[in-house]
Formats: sequence, C-alpha cells, structure tokens
Amino acid sequence: MDLLFLSRRIFLGDGSQDDATLQGGIIVDTEGIIRKILRTPQEVNTHLYNTESEAVYDFGDLVLMPGLIDPNVHINEPGRKDWEGFVTATKSAAAGGFTTIIDRPTNACPTTVSVSALKAKTSTARGKIYIDVGFWGGLVPGNRDQLQPLLAAGVMGLQCSLCDAAPPVGKEEFAAITESDLKEAINLVDNEADVVLAFHAELPVLTKIPPSADSSSKSYSTFLSTRPHAMEVNAIKLISQLAIQNVRHRFHILNLSSAMCLPYLKDAQQKGAQLTTETCPHYLSLSAEEIPDCGTEYKTWPPIREKANQAALWQELRTNAKGAEAEAGVISIISSDHSPATPGARCLTYGKGRGNFLQAWPGINSLQLSLPVTWTGSNEREKCLTLADIHRLMCLEPAQLCGLSSFKGRISEGYDADFCIWNPDEEFTVAAEDLLASNKATPYNKRRLKGVIHATVVRGLHVYQQYEGFGQPLGKVLLRKSRNKVVKFVRM
Repeated sequence: MDLLFLSRRIFLGDGSQDDATLQGGIIVDTEGIIRKILRTPQEVNTHLYNTESEAVYDFGDLVLMPGLIDPNVHINEPGRKDWEGFVTATKSAAAGGFTTIIDRPTNACPTTVSVSALKAKTSTARGKIYIDVGFWGGLVPGNRDQLQPLLAAGVMGLQCSLCDAAPPVGKEEFAAITESDLKEAINLVDNEADVVLAFHAELPVLTKIPPSADSSSKSYSTFLSTRPHAMEVNAIKLISQLAIQNVRHRFHILNLSSAMCLPYLKDAQQKGAQLTTETCPHYLSLSAEEIPDCGTEYKTWPPIREKANQAALWQELRTNAKGAEAEAGVISIISSDHSPATPGARCLTYGKGRGNFLQAWPGINSLQLSLPVTWTGSNEREKCLTLADIHRLMCLEPAQLCGLSSFKGRISEGYDADFCIWNPDEEFTVAAEDLLASNKATPYNKRRLKGVIHATVVRGLHVYQQYEGFGQPLGKVLLRKSRNKVVKFVRM
C-alpha cells in the first residue's frame, strides 16, 4: 500500500508556487516514488475517505520541501575514516536535511583517480549510507587513461585542483594540474555527453608570501596573507578563458570565496560559457575579523575573507533572489565543502603546535548546519533569500549540475520521495558535541541559528527524526551512466 505525507506547508519546488506553500498531501508508492500530489485539504479528505494507506505521516505546520542536495562533501573512507567516514557523513547530512550528497575525490586513500579506487569507494559505502551518495572522479597529472573509464563507471564529473592538496594528502595523492593538462583532458572527453569539469580554483602565487616579521603562525591574519585574492582571481581567469574557448563543455567552480572573481565569471557567462559557481555557508556567515588566535577550526581553502568580501557575495545572491522563477546568477549553488579532520591534523591538540594556522588541515565541519547557517544569514539581511531561493540554491541547481534533475530536486509525480521537513522559525544553539561528524570541532559552536530540521525522508523512508534518531542505512550509491549522448542513472 501507498504512504501518505501531509503538511500545511508543502513547497513543491516545481516552479508553480513562487514562494507560497500549499496545504495538502503527497502519495508515495512502495518503491519510494511520488505517485500523486494532493493540492488541497479537500483532495486529502477525499483520498483518506476512499483509500487506505499503509501509513499516514502528518507534519502539521512544518515545511515539507524537496530534500537538499550537496555536491561538495569530503568523505575520507577508505583510508582516512577517522577523519570522516560514510556512516558519520551521511548521518550528518540526514540530520541537516540532505537526501543526496556527492563525494569529492581528494582525501580518501586511495584518492578517486582510477576505476579501481572508485570501486573501493562504492563497495565500502554500500550498507553504510543513510542517504544517497554519488561520486566525483579525480583529474590529476598522469591519469589521462582513467578519465573515460571513470566517466563510463558512473562518476558525476571530473574534479581537479589548480594547487596541490594540503599535507598529509599532498601532491603525492592529489597533485595540481596545469593548463596543458586541462586542455588535454578537454580533448579526451570531447565526445562524452554532458561532462562536468569541476575546479578547486586557486593558482599558487609566483612568489610565496612570507608572514611579516611581527606576525604569528597562531594568528589568522598570518594565514590569510598567504592565500590572497589573487590566487582565486588568477585561477578564475584561466578557467573562464578555457570555458569561453570550449562552450560545448560544462565547467564548475567549487567553493568560491573571493568576490573579486565575480566580474570574470559573469563576463564568461555572457560570452556563452557553460560556467557555474558555488559558494559555501562559511563564506556567507564568518569573517576574518572575528576569527580568534589558535582558532584553526576556521581554516579552509580558499580562506574565509573579510566582512567586505562577505557583503559582496551576499549582494550577488540578493541580486538574483527572485523566488521560484529566478534565473541562476553567477553563484548558482550553496554547498558545504564539508571536510572535518582529526584534532591532530587540525592542530587542535595541546602542545607546541596547537593553533598553528600554517600547519593545520584546511576544512570546515558544517554539513549538518548548512541550511540553518544559510537561513540565519538571510534572516539577518532582511530575509533576502526566500524559501524558493533556498530550494534553487540547495536543491534544484545541484541536481542539475550532477545530472539528477530527472528524478531529484523537486516534489513531482515520478520523482524520488526525498523530503526535508523543517521549521524555518525555530531557533537553537549549536553544541559541537551534538554534531554527528567523526570530529566535532566547528566554527559554529555556541552560535544561535534559525531553522531546525525535524525529519529527513529518502524515497519515502524516514532516515532521520529529530527526537527518534535514525532508521536503517538504506541509502543508495548513485552512478551516472553516459553513452550515445543519453544520460541515465543506476541506483544500487
């Protein structure tokens, strides 16, 4: 028998509502697919009178919207499970309202730069994941022979970096690529359908910037001076030029920090480039001025920058915040870039090295908090993002980027019954010990946030409930199969 989900505030995300919600119900079949939408209380009453459902879930005044999708998550298993593994990452995601995440290829051991490494990932994930998980393939020097096999094996796209990974991963495991590497890769995938090339966009400066004589490695300003805006700007100039020269191909910028890049991205889009960009909640909510000495839980690449830079990012989002019919602007996605690590790697253990920004691993623990952090930031800025904008930035556009938009990202007949159920008006105080990531350190500890996730549903199954915990790990591995210009998905 079917399942019935009820709410007085359903947001479908199908473009029919602007920012309005409806009081109604969603009928879900035994395969976890949406069979029918009941758009009025009358339709719900008629269905309840005439049809017996296996179960009815009534969420009252809570918002029921499409499950969130994050295309930028670091799951470090196999190899570095103590940093973040599949169980903890997907539990964190589920508690944050996410029903699908895409794992980046950079921090596991081995990194996902070959088909054998991808198989190690997928075999490790099965039976452990609470939500659906897809994978990026890595593009590094020397793996040209693996690019087409990785795409054929089902990765969402190819992700590379213009700077070497931080130690202990380093260039030995995920090295930077050059402009010639990029051009060669573009030629190799020229006949592949709908391939996305995604970038960590920082180019090393020609001369290393040393800390000033009176600075300290435990001061954030010291670290920030080593990764200036120019690193991002130079990378964006290169990628934009390649995107303009190769308009048939899709290019995507991961975790943009510097607002100085926005004019170059906009120019490339206006010249016909298929170039999309995402930013992260930490760039929208945290600023360099507030980061305390030794606060290495704030360190990430690219770095959190000054308040003026943050304001410019919000202005870009505000410019394109027009509800359900908004066109995607330069920044079309908000993702977490979730990348926790052990206290030792983060220089958070006691001793001489504690708080050393120059040695600490760069990454923010934020997946569980992405929605409330973003929503709180919007509320602090005259609610510049509507519910429809949140859907566009955190559901619809991520689904389109990863080729999931035919069955995820909206509530519609034939789509997966993936739901985020939350109260946008309820507030809470972050307690690091309540986070579900393997490592708890987060820059949001003790912050007051607005927006509480009450339940997360994946294909009709309750994977998370606020007061009852988790169901079974019934998430699926998503593999994107591409052949003869037709993209289809295998869910395993």
